[in-house]
Amino acid sequence: MRYAGLTDEPEKRKRERGNPSDFKIMQQFTSDAAARQWERRITAQGYEEDTSGKGWKYGYTFSI
Repeated sequence: MRYAGLTDEPEKRKRERGNPSDFKIMQQFTSDAAARQWERRITAQGYEEDTSGKGWKYGYTFSI
């Protein structure tokens, strides 16, 4: 499964998800609206939404 989400603390999210080797910060955002738009685009590409992150400053992806 491929996951994508938003967070203000990417290193913490990576640790919480078990340090996946393909964890990547895909984009940094300056507004919540831009972050949510990215989130909609990436989930439309087949990623599952990882909703456990807090915040919106960084968009990340990983797989399990």
